[in-house]
Amino acid sequence: MRDRPASGLIDYRQLRVYRDAFDAANVIFRLADGWPPAERYMLSQQIIRSSRSVGANIGEAWFKKKYPKHFVAKLNDAGSEAMETLVWLEFALKHEYVSEATYSELTRQLRGVTAGLIKMSNQPEKWCFPSSRPETTD
Repeated sequence: MRDRPASGLIDYRQLRVYRDAFDAANVIFRLADGWPPAERYMLSQQIIRSSRSVGANIGEAWFKKKYPKHFVAKLNDAGSEAMETLVWLEFALKHEYVSEATYSELTRQLRGVTAGLIKMSNQPEKWCFPSSRPETTD
């Protein structure tokens, strides 16, 4: 059994989708920290949670790469969290908590993450081990 997937990557932090999701979550955290106190529970915590969950789900997916269906399910969870984050960003834009430029950049970045996750989901054989069963040396 190979000790690496076909992609050759050995750590989820090497994935562009993870790095972009992590960067976006950090920008969102800094932005949300400056929003009105009334938004602390309604918007700030929701957008921080969903944006951080994108990267967390990518990390979980990477651990499950021995099982392609589980790997794809976690990537889909990451994509769902990215889309939720986009909805919260739209609320932030509507209430003028973010500029149009910041909104556009974060939207572009998160849509890129989502596109990458879809591509990975459509080609799990590139990312997953070839078998979910370890070889034996009897």
